[in-house]
Amino acid sequence: MSTAPSLAGKRPSTLRGASLPKWAPWAIGAASIALGFGISTAAGLASDIQWALIAALLYVIGTYVISAWIENRRQAKDRVVTSMVWVAFLLAVVPLASLVWSTVQRGIKVLDGYFLTHSMGVVADSEPGGGIYHAILGTLEQVGLATLIAAPIGVLTAIYLVEYGRGSLARAVTFFVDVMTGIPSIVAGLFILSIMLMFEMEPFGFAGSLALAILMMPVVVRSTEEMLKLVPNELREASLALGVPKWRTIMKVVLPTSLGGIITGIMLSIARIAGETAPVLLLVFGSKFINSNPFDGAQASLPLYIYQQYGSGEAPAYDRAWAASLTLIAFVMILNMVARGIARWKAPKTGR
Repeated sequence: MSTAPSLAGKRPSTLRGASLPKWAPWAIGAASIALGFGISTAAGLASDIQWALIAALLYVIGTYVISAWIENRRQAKDRVVTSMVWVAFLLAVVPLASLVWSTVQRGIKVLDGYFLTHSMGVVADSEPGGGIYHAILGTLEQVGLATLIAAPIGVLTAIYLVEYGRGSLARAVTFFVDVMTGIPSIVAGLFILSIMLMFEMEPFGFAGSLALAILMMPVVVRSTEEMLKLVPNELREASLALGVPKWRTIMKVVLPTSLGGIITGIMLSIARIAGETAPVLLLVFGSKFINSNPFDGAQASLPLYIYQQYGSGEAPAYDRAWAASLTLIAFVMILNMVARGIARWKAPKTGR
């Protein structure tokens, strides 16, 4: 007769071992910052970047050691990877936040209604006053014309690659789109400049729009192509099964389904070219006066205005350059917010 072993006095088995409390990462982070600051002070390191990197390294090492001691090595490795992700996130966000803060702090000095509604005119770089109205007008016209050129060509190219593209021609188009994606902006400006020199043309705003359109086109093609690929093939097949021609299926089914993503890609590509300086410097040349005709004469733009004002070396010009930089950042941020809003508005609705 066998007797079952008694379980009295034994601890119940569990699959979970000891674990760090939820506040442990914060405590390790605070200790790492204090220790990193102390080490940098003792070593005489004047740079904030150096002690921040030391603190980040101590945080990763401290997380692994404490987790391996209290928990286990497997959990420690998991926590180390998580801590490295957080460190990488902070390394990316801190410079961006510092840039935005510095721009706001320095640009807010002269940024007001007068600055936004007046041009430089006869104001010298060494004198206070003046504004960026002529630069805002030039940027809107040049970027708008570039969008009118690049957006239709880019969308139609993407439709061809996704819906019709087969064989060597499609591969060649894809190859050149990939090449154009990595073209430096100065090369696009030199290409248009060479054409202008052939025909002995003077600088004018539309020339800058052509260079910006070259830079914008591959971005529109790639973003639109990815959006079209996300449309389920079942929708295309259902439309074709009803006898609808392929071109009408694209117009009535494919494009409306992916419209939100396409518009978002176009808006982001506009934000990408809005800050280009090199093509505008070569082709538009800049002007202190208001020129509302992009097809005749030199014209200003915000990136070029910032470059010229900061390059003058005068204190009032520095303030105007920072204020124009803040305006340009606000313009790009507004475009990104609009793109996100359109993406959410046009996103497919699930459920009730």
